Amino acid sequence: MHKHNLQQALIHTDPWASLRAFTAARIALGRTGTAIPLQEVLSFRMAHAHARDAVYSLLQVEPLTQQLTVLGLPVNQLHSQAADRHEYLQRPDKGRRLNEGSVAQLMGNNSPYTSDAAIAIILADGLSATAVNHHAVPLLSQLIPLLQNINLRLLPVSLVQQGRVAIGDEIAMLQQATLVVVLIGERPGLSSPDSLGIYITYQPRVGLTDEARNCISNVRPEGLSYQAAADKLYWLIRESLRLRVSGVELKDQEGLLNG
Repeated sequence: MHKHNLQQALIHTDPWASLRAFTAARIALGRTGTAIPLQEVLSFRMAHAHARDAVYSLLQVEPLTQQLTVLGLPVNQLHSQAADRHEYLQRPDKGRRLNEGSVAQLMGNNSPYTSDAAIAIILADGLSATAVNHHAVPLLSQLIPLLQNINLRLLPVSLVQQGRVAIGDEIAMLQQATLVVVLIGERPGLSSPDSLGIYITYQPRVGLTDEARNCISNVRPEGLSYQAAADKLYWLIRESLRLRVSGVELKDQEGLLNG
């Protein structure tokens, strides 16, 4: 038998191969003898490299600031207590709190307190700055007009380097916000190195934990679309302000109520 034909004979197509058209998950890889085909091994290594790159990616602060300014949003550039990526990964606690300079900056920029509901929006790199760089502004371009239509007061957006979800609580507390929305890069997967997560917290303050937040996950063109994410986020914000709760006390019933 010809060498090429022999190699082809050894490659067994997975009977579930047709399902690959419906998911980016690593299924129906086939096999060559008792091993995975070389093409799939190389694809896995490439996906793993993209995931590692996402973890070490940097927030594009200046381009994001310019894009947010075009949307009419003033911007604070902030930093957590984690000095660099190594410390961020080794010390999660430092990624949850602002450094002294950022605290002073926010306290110096505080506007007079009013009784009107105020929304703080935070963009933090998290575990994939790539996700924030790619998806945060397109999402906000869909969300901001919805919030403006109901006359919600928007506080300056905060861009946070080396930040984790909980850092939004401290920022919003310093800004005297009623509710905080944190857009953050999620932990990269082998098929999703640029997935954006959204966390909503009512009456944010330092010390809150995850049961106090609502989460929208996997915002990206291959996952939850910008428009769908903006609509869901808008609904959650309105319900959170109406009921004065978030997290486990706020159930996502948008589809049930609109059905």
